[in-house]
Amino acid sequence: MSVPAEVKSIEQQIAEYLKLLPRDRQQQVLQYVQLQLRDKMRERPVEGWQPGMSALDVSRDIVGCVEGPGDLSTNPKYMEGFGTD
Repeated sequence: MSVPAEVKSIEQQIAEYLKLLPRDRQQQVLQYVQLQLRDKMRERPVEGWQPGMSALDVSRDIVGCVEGPGDLSTNPKYMEGFGTD
C-alpha cells in the first residue's frame, strides 16, 4: 500500500515520478536540476565572501575547530614516495 502524497516528502514524490520516465527523460530532468542549482549558486555567493578573498579567508573562523593531525606535508612518512611515479 502506498503512502498518500500529502504525507510523502517532495523528494520522495519526485523520485517516484522520475522512475516512471524513460532514461533519456530522466537525464533531461537531471540536467535541468543541475542548471537550476548552478544558477542559484550564482545568485547567492558564500556568506561573507568578497571578490579577491581566498577559501582560507572565508573559512578562517572554522580553521582548526576539529581535532586531527596538523599539516600532513610536514610529516616525512606521509610524503614518502611522493612524486616518484
